[in-house]
Amino acid sequence: MPKKETIRLQAERTEFFFNRELSWLQFNVRVLEEAADMRHPLLERLKFIIIFGTNLDEFFMIRIAALKEQIETDVVEAAADGMSPSRQLAEIRRQLLPAIEKQTELLMNDVLPKLRDKGVIIDNYGALAQDEKEIMRKYFVEDVLPLLTPLALDTAHPFPRLLNRSLNIAFVLRDTAREQQRKIAVLQVPSALQRFVRLKNNSGEYRFVLLEQVVQSHSQILFAGYEVEASHIFRVTRDADIEIAEDEADDLITEMAEQVRQRRWGYAAVRLEVEANMPNYIMQLLAHSLELDANDVYVIARPLNLDDFMDLMKLDERELKYPPFNSRKIPELLGDSAGVFDAIRKHDIMTHHPFDSFSNSVVKFLQAAADDPHVIAVKITLYRAGGSSPVVETLKRAAENGKQVTAFVELKARFDEENNIIWARELEHAGAHVVYGVVGLKTHCKIALVARKERGILRTYSHIGTGNYNLASSRVYTDIGYFTAREEFATDGIHLFNMLTGYSKHEEWKVFAVAPLNLKRRILDMIEREADIGNAECPGSITAKMNGLVDADIIVALYRASQKGVRIRLIVRGICCLRPGIAGLSENIEVRSILGRFLEHSRIFCFGNGCAPEYYLSSADWMPRNFERRVEILAPVRDAKSKAKLADILEIYWRDNVKARRLQPDGTYSFPETDESEPFEAQRCLLTGAGIPADMRTKKIR
Repeated sequence: MPKKETIRLQAERTEFFFNRELSWLQFNVRVLEEAADMRHPLLERLKFIIIFGTNLDEFFMIRIAALKEQIETDVVEAAADGMSPSRQLAEIRRQLLPAIEKQTELLMNDVLPKLRDKGVIIDNYGALAQDEKEIMRKYFVEDVLPLLTPLALDTAHPFPRLLNRSLNIAFVLRDTAREQQRKIAVLQVPSALQRFVRLKNNSGEYRFVLLEQVVQSHSQILFAGYEVEASHIFRVTRDADIEIAEDEADDLITEMAEQVRQRRWGYAAVRLEVEANMPNYIMQLLAHSLELDANDVYVIARPLNLDDFMDLMKLDERELKYPPFNSRKIPELLGDSAGVFDAIRKHDIMTHHPFDSFSNSVVKFLQAAADDPHVIAVKITLYRAGGSSPVVETLKRAAENGKQVTAFVELKARFDEENNIIWARELEHAGAHVVYGVVGLKTHCKIALVARKERGILRTYSHIGTGNYNLASSRVYTDIGYFTAREEFATDGIHLFNMLTGYSKHEEWKVFAVAPLNLKRRILDMIEREADIGNAECPGSITAKMNGLVDADIIVALYRASQKGVRIRLIVRGICCLRPGIAGLSENIEVRSILGRFLEHSRIFCFGNGCAPEYYLSSADWMPRNFERRVEILAPVRDAKSKAKLADILEIYWRDNVKARRLQPDGTYSFPETDESEPFEAQRCLLTGAGIPADMRTKKIR
């Protein structure tokens, strides 16, 4: 098609969109590519291998489970690209199998052998010396055997309810009194025991043997009177998407706790992983018992349950991990509690984590609120605060100090439900007022308000974030925080909390756009504005950084803007259903994805606005769930210094020619062509604070 010809936009044109699930698989393949990058230290490469696997676990527990449910309930909803659920499942498996083989190759033939050369050794039990085997036998009898519960599989014993993602062993037994009678037993390996059993040595090496091999090697003790013919490892993944009829639940927190318990035990299986040497008859028995078919079974030629391997990251081997770094302390926030509020009142303050300290900014802000005698109230939304949380501890102290603390806790934060239940109860016990969510919606926005009495006037200080109030993730996720004492932010924040905690249909927002009310419409309006006001002197432009781009209406609006000459630069870490670079449709759109040491999590948006660029921060990606099924906010950045900082951040990411991949029209990713003679890595630049070299700013990236 000639480049000048414009493709007519029609909603039914499925070729305009990439498949959501297959786009996610492409993202996870990029995670695996990081594991292959030898510039990462060895244990960090191992971590990427593990993350690839844990990502897949969640994908099966949520996305695959949903596709299977559509098929089983005969409620078939075609994807935006027109693929049916059955076809998606088939294509996912086709693309996933080589990725799993690549993961196995990297682990078994690259990373683990190199770790062995560096003194981190996972030995096969059969290779141990006799004295080591005697030590392992003693360990098995004294510390392992009392925790084991083998379960027979026969007509008198139904198939056991195996825990989701637990490690299991299937034993093939032969009755010594009846030679022809073969029996099967199943054992769930106790999660209370360490997967890596340390072997003593004097060489300074770290030598381990896997717990399941210790159990397998002493299984004759478990099955007295039977010959253990063989044993094989397997693992079950279950549907983990919790659904609660909130309007029917008398006690939401109790109901959520029960659903979390059920998720571990009782939800339907969606995947069976088995080790490579498992005979077909056992594989078929397990699959049949779990009500799975052959396409749900994955034969794996490496150890299962790789997330246990994350324990190796605790080894004190500096050369095998990234060098430690110190986050930059925010100079304006180094004073006492009164000084913190004085600094924010004088001018807005922006932070970029983990490069800027979370402890010295967000935690310091909340600590100041807890201890300052002039602070009256603290309000905060908590989506994922983590296990041991200084934020929660600070909020408890604030409540104990007589502050009015309101914590909006999202119990439906997937896979953090248990943590949230625990510290929600702790906050209540400390005297905080805890609210447990909005019926039918997840509250995903990140906002904190502090009300302080100053010379007889009540002033409210606001913090808006793109990420969670979680100290642990702030060290590995990139996110933006914005502190302000602007009255219009406080007004909108107060109305937002009234909507969350009570009954409010507030509509006149001064600065915020709020999902599910008007956030999507605001973004669509700004995209359309760029197409309408752009001219030769000030052409329309959009630069957006987010985690996912799925919403069809937003994608079509971006296509229309591209057709009108708007230059659109998208930095999308994960799923992207938009097809860039199509002549007549999206030739003015470029999409890049950046992965690296830190998980890119910040959502930053810049609209050219006729050479008067506007910058926004948000908790929301451009996805239907964020626009329609979550409470999210989009907030403008008003401070000139903060705008300049955001402009630099976006430019730094766009200039990355080391970790950036460019999305092609066919859905594949490749490294961008550049004019740069020197490698430029955004995260390294931000970590060192070096900034973009002056001569690089003038060079053009194709």
